[in-house]
Amino acid sequence: MTGLPHGSESTLTPLRESMLAVARTSAADILNDARERAKAVLDAAQLEADKIRVAAAADGEAAARSEATMRSARVRRQAHEAVLIQRNALRLQLQEQVREAAIALQTDPRYPMLLARLTERSHAVLGPKATVTESPGGGIIAEAGSRRVDLSLPTLAADTLDRMTPEVDGLWSR
Repeated sequence: MTGLPHGSESTLTPLRESMLAVARTSAADILNDARERAKAVLDAAQLEADKIRVAAAADGEAAARSEATMRSARVRRQAHEAVLIQRNALRLQLQEQVREAAIALQTDPRYPMLLARLTERSHAVLGPKATVTESPGGGIIAEAGSRRVDLSLPTLAADTLDRMTPEVDGLWSR
């Protein structure tokens, strides 16, 4: 048993109930405080999570824009390279056609007259003692000492095409 005198149990009942009520109130206050703190922690965590989500979305959008910009630049560069390759192929084809047309002048009935004019030109540049030989591709090559003049048809055609670069380049920009 309790070791208290008989009848004291009933005297202590109001004290026990009062202490129990205080303990319950204190426990309720502690529980409410814990709930409020837990809610505050959860609210703060939710705010932080929202900030992280917004930042992640912004970072993702920025990364996507950057990737799109890089991809666009890469595609433009590849397209530009393709255009340059095609232009170069066309330029080489044009040079070959001009060269072939120049060589074909050897079959023109006016070719002997052209040779005579080229010979006159070489003598005007190198002097009358210049050695003049016909080039295998048409036209002439003249030499006087260490000086040399190449008036071969392929060379003349290439030089003419080079001087026409602005007009030829206009072909690619249309």
